[in-house]
Amino acid sequence: MYIVLVSCCFVIAVLLSRGMLPVIMLVTYKKRLFDPINARKIHQHIIPRLGGVAFAPIQCFLVVVSLAFVIKVANFDMQVESWAILPSFMMLLCGLGMLFMVGIVDDLVGVSYKWKFVIQILVASFFPFSGLWINDLYGVGLIVSLPAWIGMPLTVFVVVLIINAINLIDGLDGLCSGVVTTGCLILGVLFVYYHAWWHALFAFITVGMLIPFFYFNVFGATSRRRRIFMGDTGSMTLGYSMAFLAISFTMNNAHIKPFSEGAIVVAFSSLIIPVMDVARVMFVRWRIGKPVFKPDRNHLHHKFLRMGMSHRTAMLALLGLVLFFSLFNIVMVGLISNNIVILCDAGLWLGIHYLFDKIEQRYVQPLTLPTGEHLNTDSIMHVEEEERNEEKKKSDLKTKHHPGLWGI
Repeated sequence: MYIVLVSCCFVIAVLLSRGMLPVIMLVTYKKRLFDPINARKIHQHIIPRLGGVAFAPIQCFLVVVSLAFVIKVANFDMQVESWAILPSFMMLLCGLGMLFMVGIVDDLVGVSYKWKFVIQILVASFFPFSGLWINDLYGVGLIVSLPAWIGMPLTVFVVVLIINAINLIDGLDGLCSGVVTTGCLILGVLFVYYHAWWHALFAFITVGMLIPFFYFNVFGATSRRRRIFMGDTGSMTLGYSMAFLAISFTMNNAHIKPFSEGAIVVAFSSLIIPVMDVARVMFVRWRIGKPVFKPDRNHLHHKFLRMGMSHRTAMLALLGLVLFFSLFNIVMVGLISNNIVILCDAGLWLGIHYLFDKIEQRYVQPLTLPTGEHLNTDSIMHVEEEERNEEKKKSDLKTKHHPGLWGI
């Protein structure tokens, strides 16, 4: 019965997403709500970026309906103490709702990063207050259990980090949705294995709703108005969803799943690529004196494009790395200690970057746009100037027509 409920929610999520996305594309094209084109962007066509508007409503709707069905209609046990984990799911839905609203405002008129950062910290704090926090490091750094005064702030930091990591890798068609789909699929299967059915349900709902989006994002034809981006509305809610699943798997809590020694390593395996890439990029920006949150072309997928890979090849290569790290860690935690696995991950990450840097230096090619044109050096040199001009125009427009976030 448990598998039937999870499977039904997965199928319904696919159908809802498949039905909602064409409607969203129709509205965005009619209202001309497109992603801006500039020298930093890889795409060179007008493409709507409100695909993420479908995500949080589907997740919230199916979780609430499933909960009502189980309690009032089916009346069967989900093999967890549902009331023990109910607060964390309620706060999850509240957090998704807040990020959904902020994301829509940001995609339509823009929200300063300071405001977004404040909201991210606020929604991240929902988890510790609901009883969901990182309470065990399973021997990583020779640390086992964590007191609340350390574990709760650490949880807030990790959630904010994951939200921004997922948000910042959304620079290549299919990359963000592919990473989240891979991570949710792996965690969903593990939750099924441990009979943590509510978390498996949420993971497969997320996978189901992302399948149609991945198709429209990667294979959709711009000429037929069948292509769409997820925008900040989608990337922030997906990051929050991934953080919830990873921390739930990590937490040493018998109400969620039995104790497993390698939980913390396995839970964050699919996030190694985006988190480490964001950490590296921000460190480089800080070292050269640039604002750490200012976008640039230093992400790993930009390196792949400069090496001559096509957009789709670069996306598949990165998803292959995500899958490799996930499977590698799942296998290795049963053979060696968590600390050695983490050292292996770090060594592999550094080795991969060293190899790609050498290849880029030797075979570097101009960045190819989807139109087949090359982005020349002069265009790259003018990126920051164009961004400054755009930010100034945007700021002037918001000052004139939108007195603030709450004046919209």
